[in-house]
Amino acid sequence: MRKKTKYIPVTSMPDESGLGITIGRASVKDLSTFEQADFGTFEKLEQSHRHDYHFFFLQEAGTTSIEIDFRKYKVPPESVIYIHPNQVHRMVGTVQNVTVSGWAINNENLNSEYLKLLNDIAPAKPLSLNKEVFSIIYDAVTLCIKISERKQEKLHHALLKDSCNTLVALITSQYLVQSKPTDTLSRFEVITKAFKSILEHNYITAKKPAEYAQSLNVSAPYLNECVKKTTGYPVSYHIQQRIILEAKRLLYHSDKSVKEIASELGYDDYPYFSRLFNKVAGMTPLTFRNKNFE
Repeated sequence: MRKKTKYIPVTSMPDESGLGITIGRASVKDLSTFEQADFGTFEKLEQSHRHDYHFFFLQEAGTTSIEIDFRKYKVPPESVIYIHPNQVHRMVGTVQNVTVSGWAINNENLNSEYLKLLNDIAPAKPLSLNKEVFSIIYDAVTLCIKISERKQEKLHHALLKDSCNTLVALITSQYLVQSKPTDTLSRFEVITKAFKSILEHNYITAKKPAEYAQSLNVSAPYLNECVKKTTGYPVSYHIQQRIILEAKRLLYHSDKSVKEIASELGYDDYPYFSRLFNKVAGMTPLTFRNKNFE
């Protein structure tokens, strides 16, 4: 049976040095040995959790199965995946003869431009790499690992930070290849992108389209026109979807009551929140929880 806790566990970086960056490589025969991985980021992988940092792993050999926000993915060899701090995830299934490299970096150490780009590409699916790109990223990871081990270097933190940011840029650039280049975005697409970025940080406190329009210095009708033209759905739809995603995470991964979850998401009117959930999810909060509790 799936283990539930009062809160969704947030895993802090296994960073004894306090640098805010950790990186390593591990070869494992099965999932149970992940807990002994040198870089420690695989602790309690089978339990649903979040990170308080940005996490990447490069699948070098074997296949890993992972569940991220109710979707299961198989990560094949020569591929990479990025997991945003907000995303709830866990390892699933069996893991055999796997070699992975993993690295974690907090906001303070991330290049500000890369942080913005990562927020734009989240949520990200596993990304298969061609052999040339895989080789380049593999070499970059290897260099970062070697730098991380040279703690005696006078500029150790600066070297580690810069090399890991280069690695983050390499991964991010591969995700961006799949999306439309920023310099070709229309005005509608630029506004929509900015709205989604603000939504991710304000959905608990800002529930009305007009609040987002004000933040973007545009009128509410114009914002709605931009978002609907770009995505096919109005602003209110995206606000509700983001709220209900968080509600689903809390219903599925914690044992908080529906009333507690409603309050946490900024709704003092519990019946209204229940009706909203039913409207968006097609079932009541309790039905969702019972249906998904295995």
